[in-house]
Order: sequence, then C-alpha cells, then structure tokens
Amino acid sequence: MTPAESAYYELGRRDRKKLETRAALEHAALTLVAERGLAGVTVEDIAEAVDLSSRTFFNYFPSKEDALVGASPASAAELRERLEAVPAEVPVLEALRLMSRVEAERVQQQREQWLLRLKVFEQNPSLLPRLVANGTETERAVSAAVARRAGVALDTSGYPELATAVAMAAFRAAMMRWSAADGRPALADLVDEAFSQLAAGLPNP
Repeated sequence: MTPAESAYYELGRRDRKKLETRAALEHAALTLVAERGLAGVTVEDIAEAVDLSSRTFFNYFPSKEDALVGASPASAAELRERLEAVPAEVPVLEALRLMSRVEAERVQQQREQWLLRLKVFEQNPSLLPRLVANGTETERAVSAAVARRAGVALDTSGYPELATAVAMAAFRAAMMRWSAADGRPALADLVDEAFSQLAAGLPNP
C-alpha cells in the first residue's frame, strides 16, 4: 500500500466520500472536455455525468475550469516540508531533485488522470494562465525553503527564486515528455534526467 493509500484509509468515511466525489467530478470534467471541447461542456453536464446536482458541484469547485485544473498532488506546505526534511548538507539542486522525484511518483500513481489532464491543457490553452496562477503560491513556498537552506534572504540575491524556477521548469519539461510518450518511461526517471542535465550545466546534446 502506498503512503497516499494509507492516508486515504486513515480518513473517516465522510471524508473518504468527499474525496471520491471530488475525484469523480474531476474525471467527468476532464473526460467530457476531452471529447467535446471546453465550450461544449457545462457545469450541469459534469454534475449529471456523476449523478449529482449542479449545487453539489459548486460545493467542490467554483467553476468547471477549477475542476479541470484539480488539486496538485502536493500542497505548497507539503513541498516545503519535504524539501526541509532533506539533510542540510545536501546541495540545493539535489534537494530540489529529491523533492521533485517524490512528486513525480505521486503523479505516476494517478497516471491516467494526469495524462488526460495534460491532454486537455494542450487542447485548451486558455486554461494555462489558471494553472500558472495556482503554481505561484507553491513556487513562493519552495523559494522560502531554498532561501533558508542556502542561508540567504528572499528578494535579495535572486538565488532562491532562480533555483526554484529552474527546478519547476525541469519538472514541467519532464511532465511534457512523459505526456508525449503516453506515460512511459516513469515520470520520476524523466525528472532525474532533467536534473542531471541541469547539474551538468546543460551541455549541448
């Protein structure tokens, strides 16, 4: 049993039901938009697909776009804590790789859902600004953890912000390769490869 599965079964019945409902709405939204396009799907369509009311839909998501974006596998706080758990003597780039690899393994556990989500994003570029906005809080939290690890202040040297931005870009590039290859090889392996190229100074291939 994975850590995510263990955490799921530790929840009470009511909370598990909420997670299941949320996941069902996300999947219905992604499936319908992949089939019909963003303009061809309404909140009512999504709710009806899982036999729920529109009112229930809005208990989980403010809009159909939010259902498509869904929730990140890890929150900003989780990523920060994961980075801070890496021993202090580990260099920043390697610590960011370890943090990103765990995230990649969590995405891999939801392979079909994430491949569908990435397909929908590719087909509907208007969703990208929302995705970027959702990542701002995460990037700031990770930058703060990098700053503490490096012993510098945020918004001074620029190092924490740059290191975090580069790590996030490496993760996104690995995700795009993973999506293009239909989820093979494992996303964690592609993340490792991306960080290896960064560590080598991005030499010409």
